[in-house]
Amino acid sequence: MRHLFLLTSLTAAFVWAGCNSSTTAPAPAASGSSPATNATNPAVAAATTTNASQPAWNMKDKVIKTDAEWQAALTAEQFRVLRKHGTERAFTGALWENHEVGTYLCAGCGLPIFGSDTKFESGTGWPSFFQPLQQGNVGLREDNTFFSRRIEVHCARCEGHLGHVFEDGPKPTGLRYCLNSAALKFEKK
Repeated sequence: MRHLFLLTSLTAAFVWAGCNSSTTAPAPAASGSSPATNATNPAVAAATTTNASQPAWNMKDKVIKTDAEWQAALTAEQFRVLRKHGTERAFTGALWENHEVGTYLCAGCGLPIFGSDTKFESGTGWPSFFQPLQQGNVGLREDNTFFSRRIEVHCARCEGHLGHVFEDGPKPTGLRYCLNSAALKFEKK
């Protein structure tokens, strides 16, 4: 019985770990530095220089709300993912199979995050992109939860959790930004 409990617990942890289907995650930044600006991993470092690193929004427009304000503004699933760093189950999100032309926005604050021209089929069951619209609109930080070492992707304006970035994406970046549909809104062109 103990072995069954341990197996069930480990299985749940791997499922919860979300779209971490790669064997290695991008290396985190040196201690005390920002992974978005000082990543020691070449692929993640390249991601920070792919587009201009300055955000396309004014820093004074940073969105700061209490949990109560976020709960009132978001659905329960959006709050769980964006504010509590949750992960939706694979193949269940509204946008993982979206093939329309448009822009993916942060569901928390509406900041344009990714374009449909960088979306690709990763086979993971989550929307996957190889490059943000503007690097300054997303932030990266180390995530060592659930028995794995990953790099979290969050909205730079409202700090909402979007997903994780891995090094198994297509060219030209080699990166896969694996995101939760609940963290995104789609604006069709």
